[in-house]
Amino acid sequence: MDISRRDLLKIASVSALAAIVNTRTTFAGDKGPDIEPQDRVFIANEDSNTISVINPATNTVDTTINLTSFDEDPRPPFRFVTGGVMPTHAAIIHKPLYHGCIDAHGVAPSPDSMMLATSGRGSSNVYLIDTITKKVIGNAQNPFSGPGTNPERLTSGIIVGREPHEPTFSRNGAELWVAVRGEDRIAILDTSKAVKQSGGTDAKAVREYLPTINGPAQVWFSKDGKLAFVISQKVSKVDIFKVNPDEKGLSHPVHFKTIDISTQDKAAFTPFEKTAPDGSEIWLSHKLADSVSAISTDEPFDILHTIHLGNLARPNHLEFVENSKGKTVYVSFARIDDGGTGLAASSQIAIIDRSASPKERKVVRTFFTRGREAHGLWTNPANNILYVSHEQDELPETPNAGQTVCTAFDVSDPLNPKFIAQIPLGSLKLPSGELRNKKSINLVYVRPGFRGQTA
Repeated sequence: MDISRRDLLKIASVSALAAIVNTRTTFAGDKGPDIEPQDRVFIANEDSNTISVINPATNTVDTTINLTSFDEDPRPPFRFVTGGVMPTHAAIIHKPLYHGCIDAHGVAPSPDSMMLATSGRGSSNVYLIDTITKKVIGNAQNPFSGPGTNPERLTSGIIVGREPHEPTFSRNGAELWVAVRGEDRIAILDTSKAVKQSGGTDAKAVREYLPTINGPAQVWFSKDGKLAFVISQKVSKVDIFKVNPDEKGLSHPVHFKTIDISTQDKAAFTPFEKTAPDGSEIWLSHKLADSVSAISTDEPFDILHTIHLGNLARPNHLEFVENSKGKTVYVSFARIDDGGTGLAASSQIAIIDRSASPKERKVVRTFFTRGREAHGLWTNPANNILYVSHEQDELPETPNAGQTVCTAFDVSDPLNPKFIAQIPLGSLKLPSGELRNKKSINLVYVRPGFRGQTA
């Protein structure tokens, strides 16, 4: 990557990172290093505007990252709780003088896993997070700091436009591409300048706005980084751009082709996409069509297949789970079904056997996620542990009633996942009260310094 580590991260030294990498945790009888001490799972919570950080070695929340601006001033209009009254989640962003994140949504790792980007859908901006310190990059010392206030003041991040749905780093890490869903364009940011602008300098991180199809939901790149695929939640199309990076890694994008997917997604609502590990295919989730499809990443970009998931499955995200025992695609269902573990209502995940030829691929089984309205999915680098985020709280008379939960599964055998843990996400402890972490959306498993899924 061309970006200096000082500009990009401002974190602990490389020697400190190397020291913590030396200790490893094995899992499920495998000989390989499956969990390392610095590994963390980051979950964007849309209603509370927080990011929960889970330690996979203990499957507990070890911190919550604050993207709100509550309690930065001791006066009542700035407080989360005023006069003993706690606002509802729907009302918190309407508190007077609130300048924090609204609707924290996408969370995506940089190629070297040292940084995350998350979008504030309602606040129209992007925030950057250091994965080692687990802090928002660019926060400043709070001028009102004292008893009963937060020591930091939240950065304004980078304003990118109306309804930024998902950020994605380019494969070389030099840029961040943000799907601005409300403006039919992609905001392309210089990553190093974004770090500086987050810190309050006039760095002008947005390099350009790239016009694209209506309602762009997400960008994902081909494995070699030469092509960018853009999906939509308003039209049944996929836009493809040639990235054309220069010697500094900065893009000079040119529109290449638009694919009609009206047969696959008549409802025109495709919120998520991801390139397969081998780079040969890009998979799309069609939420209102209750299906997923795969497109070849080589010209002429043939649509390889469409797999229907069942009535009202409402697929959210998908993840590739591949190891020595299988080659699969997991798809999370927003639908909630009765008959889960202990007869508790739960969402399910479909397992598609990707080792079959495209025409023969199908759902081979489903399993309950042990949470309600499953959304984000991500595996560890060894592809034998899966984490699942959920949008809805658990029901009364269940082990974690009233809590939003994340669940973990042993996927050493991708065709036969085994439950590990249901993890309640708890709350962010603000000086004036506790803000419950609520409505989890995206989720990523991060190993700082490791070239991850976006590399």
